[in-house]
Amino acid sequence: MPANDAPTPGSPDLTRELSPETLAVVAGRPPRAAGSELNTPVSLSATYVGGGSMGEGGLGYGRFGNPTWSALESALGALEGGSARTFASGMAAVAAALHLVPAEATVLVPHGAYNGTHAVLALLAEQGRVRVGHVDVTDVADVRERLAAVDGPVLLWLESPTNPLLEVADLAALAAAGHARGALVVVDNTFATPLLQRPLDLGADVVVHAVTKFLSGHSDVVLGALVTRSEELLAAVTRHRTLHGAIPGPMEAFLALRGLRTLPLRLERAQRSAAELALRLREHPAVARVRHPSLPEDPGHELARAQMRGFGALVSIEVAGGAAAADAVVDAVRLWVPATSLGGVESLIERRRRHAGEPRVVPEELLRLSVGVEDLEDLWADLSRALDAAARRA
Repeated sequence: MPANDAPTPGSPDLTRELSPETLAVVAGRPPRAAGSELNTPVSLSATYVGGGSMGEGGLGYGRFGNPTWSALESALGALEGGSARTFASGMAAVAAALHLVPAEATVLVPHGAYNGTHAVLALLAEQGRVRVGHVDVTDVADVRERLAAVDGPVLLWLESPTNPLLEVADLAALAAAGHARGALVVVDNTFATPLLQRPLDLGADVVVHAVTKFLSGHSDVVLGALVTRSEELLAAVTRHRTLHGAIPGPMEAFLALRGLRTLPLRLERAQRSAAELALRLREHPAVARVRHPSLPEDPGHELARAQMRGFGALVSIEVAGGAAAADAVVDAVRLWVPATSLGGVESLIERRRRHAGEPRVVPEELLRLSVGVEDLEDLWADLSRALDAAARRA
């Protein structure tokens, strides 16, 4: 085979042979040829020259498609083992997934799911678009009972680990329970990323990502994505994106794909630091509880070991002394950044119940820590100093 006809590393005939860490680097590249560009360039055109049917490969218009989106979607699809569509934000992706079920369907969602998901579900329920029920995703029997009690179409919405309680759900068992009831099963995989788990392999129908977080990884992009193996569902979410206009910007797609290339390195370092911080935090007198699946005593530890390839870079702690003490810790840190996002190279900290829409099951004193790639000892020195000050005031 001539060199310029060699298969591109990210092409379908090679992706099955490569590890996720390699796919993050090579998937979504342009076809390899002598003198070709290594990266798909940013395509800023909103208008394309006509001449032939758009169904014959023409883009037609900037709302219908973009080569830069396609490169990112190719990479995300390869990583998750399906076909991806990107959206203007994680919430746009969430909304598209929730519109996959007919009017007046029931959506079962974890009690402690992401507050943005709860907020959009509350709005849809207020409009009469869906009915909403809440489940304990750590209790498969509870989910089965609630599925059985629902009449009509059902969407089972899962997170694992959940945001911010870091509960671990048995995705394979829950997906099987959902399908036995005829439910559509959607998994928000933002926290784990496809490097740590692939929900489609465990039975999910659709995977949701806030690409803003770990996948892009530099706190400078707002994007979302859906991934599925169903041609019917892919067509539905593509139609939703086109008609609702929730399209990604080409520059954002380019930056997200560039960030994705370093995901394996960033995540490896961040979750290693997170596990060590969790060990140290559980010994600190100002900390009443540490939530991280790496800890042997964590309720989700054994399931996470079996289901995931790592324990993730989010740690949640409950500060002794309540909300005031937790706020004091956030005010006292200097290296950690008080901010509401996660998954970037910088370490972030926040008290989640400061948000009015945060689920009531989240303790007032809970701090969510998104561990970045800074030096572990620097992170610990800053955090322990802030916790020491909180302990002295208690």
